[in-house]
Amino acid sequence: MAQCPLSSEFDIIFAGGGATACVVAGRLAACDSSLKILILEAGEHTLNEPAHVQPYQYITHHAPTSTTLTSNVGNPTPRLNGRAPIVHCGHCVGGGSSVNFMVYTRAPASDFDDWEVDGWGSENLIPLMKKLETYEVQPDRPTHGYNGPIKVSSGGRKLGISEEFVHVGTTYHKRSYADDTDDLETCNTYSPWAKYIDGTTGRRSDAAHLYIYNQAHNPNLQLWVGKRVKRIIFEGKRAVGVEFTSDTVSCPGADQLSNIARASKLVVVSAGAFGSPAILERSGIGADAVLKRCGIKQLVNLPGVGENYRDHNGAIVPYFAGDGVVTMDSLWRGEESVVQESVARWKSDGKSLIAQNGIDVKIKWRPDDDELKAMGSTFQTRWKEFFQDRPRQGCCHIRPHGRVSRYAPLSSDFPPRNYLGAGYFTLYPTSVGSVHIKLGDNGKEELDFTTGYLDDPSDIVPLNFGYKKMREIFRRMPSYRGEVHTGHPRFPKGSAAVCREASGPVDLNGPDIIYTAEDDEAIDRFHRDNMQTSWHSLGTCAMKPEADQGVVDARLNVYGVTNLKVADMSIAPKNVGTNTYSTALLIGEKAAIIIAEDLGMHCRLCTW
Repeated sequence: MAQCPLSSEFDIIFAGGGATACVVAGRLAACDSSLKILILEAGEHTLNEPAHVQPYQYITHHAPTSTTLTSNVGNPTPRLNGRAPIVHCGHCVGGGSSVNFMVYTRAPASDFDDWEVDGWGSENLIPLMKKLETYEVQPDRPTHGYNGPIKVSSGGRKLGISEEFVHVGTTYHKRSYADDTDDLETCNTYSPWAKYIDGTTGRRSDAAHLYIYNQAHNPNLQLWVGKRVKRIIFEGKRAVGVEFTSDTVSCPGADQLSNIARASKLVVVSAGAFGSPAILERSGIGADAVLKRCGIKQLVNLPGVGENYRDHNGAIVPYFAGDGVVTMDSLWRGEESVVQESVARWKSDGKSLIAQNGIDVKIKWRPDDDELKAMGSTFQTRWKEFFQDRPRQGCCHIRPHGRVSRYAPLSSDFPPRNYLGAGYFTLYPTSVGSVHIKLGDNGKEELDFTTGYLDDPSDIVPLNFGYKKMREIFRRMPSYRGEVHTGHPRFPKGSAAVCREASGPVDLNGPDIIYTAEDDEAIDRFHRDNMQTSWHSLGTCAMKPEADQGVVDARLNVYGVTNLKVADMSIAPKNVGTNTYSTALLIGEKAAIIIAEDLGMHCRLCTW
């Protein structure tokens, strides 16, 4: 598979090489190997790199020296106490599929019906959900697939804390248990959390290896890394190619001057929620005010470009764990004997903690009447407008982590011992942001990124309540040895909620912590100071009517031009209650069918 320019004439060019682009390009190439396809990816290769194929190494992509993520810095906001939130996205072949947590969740089928887009309802998409996966967890499940490229398993080794979490959840929290809550319907139930990990090899199950790298024998499918797409080239209003720059490190012998590659049939923008609107705006497609301030001549007035930004809001807080509890921390600290033993077994049979992400169970939680009352009046309107009549939509994902936190294993902030993390993120925040380009003081392009986080007062309520509920569950788990106070709210001195180390758990039927008004303020302040992205950015090139700030139609065509489509998470018109990798794959499968139909390609792609 070519890595540097050999030809500048193609049938289809993909501007971006993330998960969705890999799916679309891979499907089309497999359907017709004579089709000349070019994928331009700004990041680096991931082929058989341990940091990408060994599941436990996903945490390394958040190291300060990592080159596989792009850090998008949001505008400071008073809702976050003046913080400038940072949202990462994948910067490598396969995008998020090559660096994410590998947690397998799927949105409820009703989420896609709520999109209200012709051809994108659940009845259209469920066959594609099944087509893309091999579900190794349980056989004969009607909404799961068993012959697809993406492998889904339980991972290489189960952590004991998962059983503790489920036991407390089903007794103290009084929710039921099910083997599968990713059946597109079940909600508010504890269950195992499957992973995008091949159950046989123990390798990460990513779009790059399973749709693109496995077709390296096809010279017509070319993947060029280190290529940043500047803009789309038009003849009139017909997209005919792209202009891009080369990174000399990724492609020795290339230069930093702009290059042009031409596409005779189609250009597909697939650079994600941040990259795709930026490429369109640099190409003259967007709001007049945005383009004028950057000195760009407008080709199409499309004010929806860069609007409708959405994400999920999350937090992970640390707990001490008992000395005998198996966690991921010793592996992530790089303890040589643990790493060597684990890697040796992984190479032998695909098992061990190498094939783990530290997350084995979850609940997609909905409040009961008592919990809803405790959440207060601020959330009531949102509940009645959205959640009340949608029983399959949860408010939060909550789960235990067999690790201290997102970043701490890479630092010296926590002395060596066993830790657990409590993770919770909201699934349908109301707040909306935007992503645009602008010129900085030095005249260079920058990102004008407004996250919108917590702009709506109802969005922080599930976070605040989620913290309390998770803490009560953790306090009752046998592995619990108290809170790591530096990673929790700073409660007033003398408060019953003050965080501290403990000798063991409280009684399963013991009383809950009683929080005062001052305690609640501390929790609220903690989330405004520490709430983070869940890396689920979407919506900035929304598939909606043009009059409703839409950017693409139901067949992914950009309004006002021809031969140009967008295919990635940016086209999602509304949020989805899931980790978004599953939706990115789904969009890729649907886009492949749409493009095959548009090009008159007669193959099995078009039979779904």
